[in-house]
Amino acid sequence: MRLALCNEVLRALPFGAQCDMAASLGYAGLEIAPFTLDAEAPHRLPATQRLALRRAAAEAGIAISGLHWLLVAPAGLSITTADPAIRARTLDVIERLIGLAADLGAGLLVHGSPAQRQVVATGDAARAEECVARIASWAAASGVTYCLEPLAARETNWATTVAEAVAIVERIGSPALRTMLDVSAAGNGEAEPAAALLERWLPSGLIAHIHLNDRNRRAPGQGEDRFAPILAALHRHDYAGWCGVEPFDYRPDGPGCAAFAAGYLRGVLESLA
Repeated sequence: MRLALCNEVLRALPFGAQCDMAASLGYAGLEIAPFTLDAEAPHRLPATQRLALRRAAAEAGIAISGLHWLLVAPAGLSITTADPAIRARTLDVIERLIGLAADLGAGLLVHGSPAQRQVVATGDAARAEECVARIASWAAASGVTYCLEPLAARETNWATTVAEAVAIVERIGSPALRTMLDVSAAGNGEAEPAAALLERWLPSGLIAHIHLNDRNRRAPGQGEDRFAPILAALHRHDYAGWCGVEPFDYRPDGPGCAAFAAGYLRGVLESLA
């Protein structure tokens, strides 16, 4: 397994400095929230800027592992709305973000975006699934993996558990579509602990990504969740994918939070060796 840092933790820094700091702390990858690159239209980044981002990561010796927080910008997107114009605009953004991921050398995209997938009327869930099926075809064509992220019911009301996300993935049946596990979301919505969920679902091959964060939304090691059982489960099942460190509450600040998480997780991993 490889550790990546979600780059919004360091978004106050220029991108090159984000790469340098993440690499210096021992992260192997940087997982990018597109809105940190362009607050209005990250899906339309010019080719020259894409090349510069990829070069900055390479010069720092760090991979761009993936994209997440996909639908923060531009505003007003939704995969569930009955408005066909909004859905078409949303799908255009996602298709272009898949292209951005491929251009950056990133192998996966994580679809969280709770506000943009709320189910409020009959037909909304079916529309969301239809959108994801189209997205999966684009991901397959670009050679990337698209992960539907289960989020706790307090954040959204569609795909709120790993089991629900797995069912959607299985119905669509694309090898480019997978799900993932976010420890904070699991801690705030699943009936089983995160480690038990991994034991249950990793053998299926449908979990393609992990987000490491405490249920209190801070970094691993800054709350009550214990990460040794989680990492041990990943180790037992020979998980070779990315684990993205994704806190939301940065204590004492972004760089300090990133450093703490790296040290804590490195210690846990060394204890499992």
